[in-house]
Amino acid sequence: MDTLAQQLNNQEAAGSYTLGCSVETLRNTASEAGFALFDADLKGVKGKQNLLNALAQAASFPPGFGANWDALADELCDLSWREANGYVLLLRNASDTLGLSANDREIAQDIFADTVVYWRQRKKPFWIFFT
Repeated sequence: MDTLAQQLNNQEAAGSYTLGCSVETLRNTASEAGFALFDADLKGVKGKQNLLNALAQAASFPPGFGANWDALADELCDLSWREANGYVLLLRNASDTLGLSANDREIAQDIFADTVVYWRQRKKPFWIFFT
């Protein structure tokens, strides 16, 4: 098993990181490991609603997604429509601020961190990679 595959399967190390390989390598390795990869291109995304829409589209959230922070947390901790060995949320072209106000950025980061912990408790890795 190569290093990236070993890393992806290490649920204790799962968290938010800057991507250290090509997107294609991540995509292939995640697929081979049976992980669902949600690829969100955040280029030019500004504001909470645009970020929520980009994430909903990338992860194919079910119809009825509420497009608010609580709904984002609920969907990221459900994923019943996308059973997998683990999950990778790829945030491509993400700015340092994610295009959000300081308050909204803090909320988004808290949701991402809580999602990683939620899945760790269920013995599934959840990774967030930024490019």
